[in-house]
Amino acid sequence: MTQTQTQTQTQMQTQPRTETRTGMALVLICDCDGVLIDSEAVAAAMLVRELEARWPDAEVAPVVMPLLGLRIERVLEGAAAQLGKQFAGGDIEAIRTKVEAAAVQAPTVNGVGDALAQIVLTKACASNSFRPYVEAALARTGLVKFFGDRLFCADSVPRPKPAPDVYLAAARGLNVTPDACLVVEDSVTGVTAATAAGMTVIGFIGGGHTSDAQIDALRAAGAQQVFDDMRRLPELVARWTQHHATHGDTSWLA
Repeated sequence: MTQTQTQTQTQMQTQPRTETRTGMALVLICDCDGVLIDSEAVAAAMLVRELEARWPDAEVAPVVMPLLGLRIERVLEGAAAQLGKQFAGGDIEAIRTKVEAAAVQAPTVNGVGDALAQIVLTKACASNSFRPYVEAALARTGLVKFFGDRLFCADSVPRPKPAPDVYLAAARGLNVTPDACLVVEDSVTGVTAATAAGMTVIGFIGGGHTSDAQIDALRAAGAQQVFDDMRRLPELVARWTQHHATHGDTSWLA
């Protein structure tokens, strides 16, 4: 056997299976903000700045931070309700535009490009942001090469996360069942959505906006594993893929 043949055989032996026991493809679905793009801290800072400018007497940050992961409009509406404030006409759209303009310039999450390059599964992005923003962020960072047009966004479904709509739309668009999907999410809102869709979810807490308190919160929302370093993602995906291909269920971390 030649050296090339030996290398090829070794690669075939070590490469994880990418199908279920019934032959259905397995897929990896990533949230955008906080998982691919380290934009949540940028977005949070802009939200707080804009609200403090309008409500200088309010303690804004403690109200805004727990709402991250929701659509920007819902974050703003929730903050106003909790603080007993109101917006002037056009405020919400103006703030959303400023937040997205800042967030789209954020860097990628450290190590995510290398991690995705090692994963052989089909990859998709399911975001609570609108598609033009996601397209711009992925194109600017070069991550679009991993996802192509497999983007599923809040502006194409009836209900944003925490409803499961965007994840169910992703499964339909990828022609797979929800149990064939592994999701990476960084917020309780996203974990709740993917879990409600019937998908396996792992929580990522390595972004610039995360805190230790999120570990318990993500687990309580349904994350089967929580990790803080994207270098671990290929190994976690490989474990899930192998278990799913062998056993056909999602109790891989039980």
